[in-house]
Amino acid sequence: MASTQLTGVHSVRLVRGDDDSGSGVPRILPKAAAASTFPLLLRRAATVLTVLGLAMIPWLVFLHTGLPTTAQASHWAWTWTGLDSFQALGLLSTGLLLRRGNCRACLTSAATSALLLVDAWFDTMTAAPGSDFKLAVLMAVFAELPLAVACAVLATRTFPQPGR
Repeated sequence: MASTQLTGVHSVRLVRGDDDSGSGVPRILPKAAAASTFPLLLRRAATVLTVLGLAMIPWLVFLHTGLPTTAQASHWAWTWTGLDSFQALGLLSTGLLLRRGNCRACLTSAATSALLLVDAWFDTMTAAPGSDFKLAVLMAVFAELPLAVACAVLATRTFPQPGR
């Protein structure tokens, strides 16, 4: 079994399993640890998350058919300021972690990518018809979506891999 030690503030140990798949993808734990309780918790977590994901399908149908077409939000400015603040924090932390060579930049980059996608979606879906909508689409196409893709690519390329 080959293993790689990645350095940072906290050390991470990735283990390459000697399984028959030959994929070479690092596993969270070696096969020998399968009898302990931690892998059992991981299997249970995987089952619960899968079931919850499937359970969301009827909820999505309910939301789509049951929600009003318009609504008034009491804290509209705080909502958008909060979302954009999280994006700024994600971009800043990713940049700082990358500058330090910290492998955790993959985590902040992935989260920032998701936030940018959410921002593009909600900007276009909540924009008023006319010039507001056109501006939202332009921002999505030329700023938020390309930056989200760049962050996603960065997250995959900076993900720690054994032997690298």
